[in-house]
Amino acid sequence: MQSKRPPMPRRNRRVRVNWESLDWKILDRLRDNFLSGAAADGPYWHTLTDLACYDFTFGQRIGWKWDAVLRELKLRDWTPPTGATVLDWGCGSGIAGRRVVEFFGAANFSRLLVHDRSALAMDFAEHQGRTVFPQLAVERASHRFLQGNEQVDVLVASHVLNELHGPDLAGLLALMARARTILWVEPGNHEVSRVLGSWRKKLLSAGLQAVAPCPHQAACGVLAAGHDRHWCHFFATPPAGIYADSGWVKFGQRAGIDLRSLPYSFLVLDRREPAAPAGLSRIIGEPRFYKGYAKIFSCDAGGVQELMVQKRDAPALLKALKYAVAPTLHRWTHAGGRITKIEPL
Repeated sequence: MQSKRPPMPRRNRRVRVNWESLDWKILDRLRDNFLSGAAADGPYWHTLTDLACYDFTFGQRIGWKWDAVLRELKLRDWTPPTGATVLDWGCGSGIAGRRVVEFFGAANFSRLLVHDRSALAMDFAEHQGRTVFPQLAVERASHRFLQGNEQVDVLVASHVLNELHGPDLAGLLALMARARTILWVEPGNHEVSRVLGSWRKKLLSAGLQAVAPCPHQAACGVLAAGHDRHWCHFFATPPAGIYADSGWVKFGQRAGIDLRSLPYSFLVLDRREPAAPAGLSRIIGEPRFYKGYAKIFSCDAGGVQELMVQKRDAPALLKALKYAVAPTLHRWTHAGGRITKIEPL
């Protein structure tokens, strides 16, 4: 029987934020820290209000990226280990860990642990987790757990690569060596995505299998010679209606953000997962459309290459690509840089 939790300290009282009470100056400061790289110099949370304002805006955009990743995992019939402990490492406001638990259902997990170099962030993430999941054990990861040998069932990392220092890097590597499964989401820019690809190589060599986005277990084709200008990234879809929401419109204008653009990179790895079926391909980035055809950047076990999809060869695929409803994985035949035949998966 689970022991009764101690009362939360007074400083953990929930800070409620809406568009009327949002502190825009806090968001300006956080945005400047992220853009300048100052966020890597140390904790940038000054108050719980900082975290609440972040969680309400920037955090939601990160949550939408996680939604896209988690929906893909569902399509692949992937589920976390039963009764798993989730560790949200570098938790910030805790948006990533909460999204994972909410998507698969709190009843399927035994506990949610949060860890961050900022004690204030852990306060906020712990309290938010307990509020959203009252029946789930939500707590800070103890030093004993972080430094021990206990298996980490589900390791969640989100937008941490730009802020890693030597000790943090060593700690993350040690945790990944103990992880059964890893869910990792990062910004979809060129530099970070390619760094994430280099981590993929390390983790596969440590006994993990690539679940997503990779359609294979071979070396990352994007990192091969001659592909320096390419990177593995995708685009999440924001919820319907935010473009007409005056609060989000103001946020986008003030933060200099295109609300329609949610690029992300990610890795999902699993020690339990068998290798993916052979012969699968995945589209990286966004297709480029022309009259009667589109060009895509395709990744498979043989590497990455640009392919043409002509309407006369694959009308259904071209239409699905145009309306952003195409499957994430494909099996096709191509010759001379042109897809000539598509097989159902």
